[in-house]
Amino acid sequence: MADISSEIEAPVVNQARKPRPKLDSLNMVWALTLHYPLRCGAALIALFVSSGAMVALSWGLKNVIDKGFGGGAHSGHWFLILFGIVATLACSTAIRFYNVSWLGERVVADIRIAVQTNLLRLSPSYFEENRPSEIASRLTADTTMIERVVSTSVSIALRNFLIAVLGVAYIIYLDPKLALIVLVAIPVIILPIVYISRKLRGIAKASQDSIAHVGSTVSEVLGAMKIVQAFGQENREAGRFRSAAEEAFGRARRRVGVRAFMTLQIMFTMFGALVGVMWEAGQDYLHHQITGGDIAAFLLTGGIVAGAFGALSDVYGDMVQGAGAAARLNELLAEQPGIAAPPHPQALPEPPQGRVTFANVTFRYPTRPDVAALHDFSLDVKPGEALAVVGPSGAGKSTLFQLIQRFYDPQAGQVSVDGVHLPDADPAQVRERLAMVPQETIIFAASARENLSYGRPGADDAALWAAAEAANAAEFLRALPHGLDTFLGEGGARLSGGQRQRLAIARAILRDAPILLLDEATSALDAESERLVQDALDHLLRGRTSIVIAHRLATVRAADRIIVMDQGRIVEQGRHEDLAAANGLYARLAHLQFDA
Repeated sequence: MADISSEIEAPVVNQARKPRPKLDSLNMVWALTLHYPLRCGAALIALFVSSGAMVALSWGLKNVIDKGFGGGAHSGHWFLILFGIVATLACSTAIRFYNVSWLGERVVADIRIAVQTNLLRLSPSYFEENRPSEIASRLTADTTMIERVVSTSVSIALRNFLIAVLGVAYIIYLDPKLALIVLVAIPVIILPIVYISRKLRGIAKASQDSIAHVGSTVSEVLGAMKIVQAFGQENREAGRFRSAAEEAFGRARRRVGVRAFMTLQIMFTMFGALVGVMWEAGQDYLHHQITGGDIAAFLLTGGIVAGAFGALSDVYGDMVQGAGAAARLNELLAEQPGIAAPPHPQALPEPPQGRVTFANVTFRYPTRPDVAALHDFSLDVKPGEALAVVGPSGAGKSTLFQLIQRFYDPQAGQVSVDGVHLPDADPAQVRERLAMVPQETIIFAASARENLSYGRPGADDAALWAAAEAANAAEFLRALPHGLDTFLGEGGARLSGGQRQRLAIARAILRDAPILLLDEATSALDAESERLVQDALDHLLRGRTSIVIAHRLATVRAADRIIVMDQGRIVEQGRHEDLAAANGLYARLAHLQFDA
């Protein structure tokens, strides 16, 4: 893939009022296209040849009428020449079409890869403020528009521009007086194009935005279809989608109306001039000032020139739409990650220790700046310690994991892994030392093997099955139609909730990281599966640091230490027996669960 990072200048965006897209937004697309000079060269050569052949048709027709129809020893040659021109036009057009289509598909693939690569660098906070489904729509609808610009619009624009130039030169050669009628019409055509196209830019950008909204609405509803149907909200969601679709239609209708008016103006002016040319040519023919071949050639060339200018108006509309799409994609490409490695990251010590330290940490989520998730929080998790974190919902438990993985940086205080402050380290190196089992299990729309090996890419079957056995997942994986090669469906739809969670645990076991983060890792398991998985986890936790978030206190009784959190602070800590006897928050939580 072509590296396009150097081809992109970060756009200066006023959040209150974004500028309308201009054609210079396509500079990134042109730069990418030039990464393939051989294809560009082949397309340009074919473009020049086909454009010349198009105009040469008029010259061939003129000679066929004036010389070929008259008979004679060489009259048949003019028909052969005309046939050769047609063959040249057909072959060069096919070569041009193939190369520009190849360039369009290649550039779109490069842009999609570059955008996705940059998205993978961004912090979770970016996706809290921007809908992932709308971003996905940009990768499909907007890149499709750019593909059309590269593979069709630019080629058509250049071809018709060359045809117009060559055609005008030829009609001037044929009859300057008649050509003057055509040339006078050109400014009348171009000036309205410039004016109307300015109106079209903003309309095209708004149309692309509404299309993205339609795509994100579809993605959101399809991803939550069970909830929609369970609550009987089909009509409501249909209405919401109808509103989005109607809004997109309204904006598209306005865009199409403007382009239709532009086409009307151009075609009426150009073909009106052509009618005037025909009348004047008829007068000259009656006075024997022009031949029948000249008239045929002039009218054919004039029609070609008129068609070329008409096509240019359509192409400009596509270019404006493409500029709007490119501007939106440029925003994604120019987006910088909020969390990044420093210029000279500090290496974590080897071998890994598994120590995690919070020192006077205060943290507020960017989307909730008025509420502190952690208040002056301090905690030292020793190497090899099994730490359990309990507390009511909203106490800040999951926030600890967000900060350890450095998805966010605290506003005050320091978070360290193995004695290195996280902002001083490479986030990728920090995350290599972590294995995570989230509360909301993530299963990719792929095979069981691909999901399991996510913990350690390249692991052999023996390692995969060992991890599955440890997580009590081997039995149901073997029962799948194709074993580990079975496709699991969108979000693991072919598995039950407990099976998905056991697969996620197996993935973390396979990673074999020195620090294990478990967020309600057994919450979706039945009692028997929970017992088996808990036995496997107890064995796994030996010799490594583990931090376990749990609402079900029965799963944390054996922890080396339990911390009890409330409103972003540690309010109690100790062993299960000590906390249960202390008559504090932990004792109240234990009473609700064990004595209910």
